[in-house]
Amino acid sequence: MPHLTIEYSSNVGEWADIDGLCDRLRRAAIESGLFSSAGVRVRAICCRHYSIADGAEDRGFVDISVRLRGGRPHDARRRATQMIFGAAEDYLGEALESHPLALSLEMRDIDPSLSPKVSSLKKHVDP
Repeated sequence: MPHLTIEYSSNVGEWADIDGLCDRLRRAAIESGLFSSAGVRVRAICCRHYSIADGAEDRGFVDISVRLRGGRPHDARRRATQMIFGAAEDYLGEALESHPLALSLEMRDIDPSLSPKVSSLKKHVDP
């Protein structure tokens, strides 16, 4: 695991390929060495209703939430955070240059005792 959820203002979909962003973040999570390929899940949620900064309609945001099972060392989580955020910043570089766009990321632990899981993905996906 982690679960990466990308929330973005609907105008960002006009400025960037969101499917491509999902794939790039999936690869960055795996490349961090902290997660197996079978454990990574990335989803994007388009927000049609939002108000940003001064309220002008051309303002946009991308907010990335990374949730993972607790217990990993802080330094490893910090490195993975930097890799995933760096991949997002690089991927969205053109949009950040040409549009008023806020990009953020937060990584947080999930308490394993409060988050039951079952998956057959490992039987079908290489680690």
